[in-house]
Amino acid sequence: MEHTQEHEACLEQTRRYCVERPIYNQELLQGQLHRRERTPQTLRQKIAHSCRCSSKKAKSHLYSFLPILKWLPRYPVKEYLLGDIISGISTGVMQLPQGLAYALLAAVPPVFGLYSSFYPVFLYTFFGTSKHISIGTFAVISMMVGGVAVRQVPDEITSVGYNSTNVTDSFDYHERDTKRVQVAVTLAFLSGIIQLCLGLLRFGFVAIYLTEPLVRGFTTAAAVHVFTSQLKYLLGIKTNRYSGPLSVVYSIAAVLSKITTTNIAALIVGLTCIVLLLIGKEINLRFKKQLPVPIPMEIIVVIIGTGVSAGMNLSQSYGVDIVGSIPQGLRPPAVPEIQLIPAIFVDAIAIAIVGFSMAVSMAKIFALKHGYTIDGNQELIALGICNSVGSFFQSFSITCSMSRSLVQESTGGKTQIAGALSSVMVLLVIVAIGYLFEPLPQTVLAAIVMVNLKGMFKQFGDIAHFWRTSKVELAIWVVAFVASLFLGLDYGLLTAVAFAMITVIYRTQSPQYRILGQIPDTDIYCDVEDYEEVKEYPGIKIFQANTSLYFANSESYTGALKKKLP
Repeated sequence: MEHTQEHEACLEQTRRYCVERPIYNQELLQGQLHRRERTPQTLRQKIAHSCRCSSKKAKSHLYSFLPILKWLPRYPVKEYLLGDIISGISTGVMQLPQGLAYALLAAVPPVFGLYSSFYPVFLYTFFGTSKHISIGTFAVISMMVGGVAVRQVPDEITSVGYNSTNVTDSFDYHERDTKRVQVAVTLAFLSGIIQLCLGLLRFGFVAIYLTEPLVRGFTTAAAVHVFTSQLKYLLGIKTNRYSGPLSVVYSIAAVLSKITTTNIAALIVGLTCIVLLLIGKEINLRFKKQLPVPIPMEIIVVIIGTGVSAGMNLSQSYGVDIVGSIPQGLRPPAVPEIQLIPAIFVDAIAIAIVGFSMAVSMAKIFALKHGYTIDGNQELIALGICNSVGSFFQSFSITCSMSRSLVQESTGGKTQIAGALSSVMVLLVIVAIGYLFEPLPQTVLAAIVMVNLKGMFKQFGDIAHFWRTSKVELAIWVVAFVASLFLGLDYGLLTAVAFAMITVIYRTQSPQYRILGQIPDTDIYCDVEDYEEVKEYPGIKIFQANTSLYFANSESYTGALKKKLP
């Protein structure tokens, strides 16, 4: 056995191949090759060709726009249906509490989180190309929506109008919430239109400009924003909500200034829920292979919290803030407030791009794992339809949820049917039993939000990873985190993208230049300055630059070439 292994090792070392060919230059190649002749088309011919329509082309466009027409007729009921049903129920059980909780982040009443967990999710079944992602409310996007809503309708504004600055003691909170809903709904409509236009114009490539370190640094800062925004609900204290630069600092200062007014009952309920949720997540993680489906701790906590609140009358007896009125049934469609568009246009662009980037990155992971492809442009169209159409039914901006997507995939979900079933579960709550959750303490929802940030906070480990792999990517992560943390998510994202662009210019202007030589008796070439055995071929100089040559680095290229050549 040992002799066989030694023989194989010897063969590995002695295997050789030889390449023998003339030395070519550009003039010699041009003389031997013949270019293909192409007949140039006029602009009129190009337009006529693009507008020409056949039955085959129309069918292809229809299947591309409505992917459900392609996969649903071939749906293998016996193989997929049971897995989709189990996955849909499991995901729907998570959609309900997360929809209620993330509505608080979006600065709107909890019932609008349920609307956002139904309409967009159901629409994605028809237009989406990913079989496994769970569309709906997501902490980062909800936080960005909430920041815009609070900026446009601060706590100090009375019911006089959007731009009023009068302060009154008898503030109408219902009027404030109504206006914030209008802002959130209009923001969803505008971001959806932007996504739809980008998709129709085939701009799906824009996601590549949000690099991995940028997105991870941005979402980590967003997690800090989300956590600080939930402290007042966990402690049961009354503070204003802040947006814009230094909002994190102002929020923490406001909480600390009111810390003596902490509602002990709310704090106990919130901390108990956090402990139960952490225990449940740890059990699901450790016994993942033994459990047929994950333990739905979030809905369990919601049910327990609602029961305890109703039984002990926490709202009246202990002053614990509760969810309150959840209107039964669906609202009639309404047109968003178009006059708000100029004030929120830039925010809508940021939300549209971040939402698409989150969804398409998660969709690519599952597509690679399960051996199918997704269409980035169609994903933009699908998200645009979900946001823009959903806005007419009072839903705010949505995207893919990482935690729910993992549950949907791990519990046996095979197609978009699982997402549709999860939206049906939310619909049943809206039209039938939503009123049962009215006594639910807001501190329970805050606990759900905080525990779901655990994965994002683990991204602080990226600092050590990028320190080992790339200092430039580490700089992008740090700038994205610091800028988003202190400047706000909107300005922070713009700053991070600008810095990432600057690093691209830096890399092209500071490339590595090498003179390559041959490793003796091979056709392998390495830097002559790195290895003693590497020798240059007489009469030939091989100069390598690991970047494209353009006007910004032409001088450095010329200088390096003169320096390397004697």
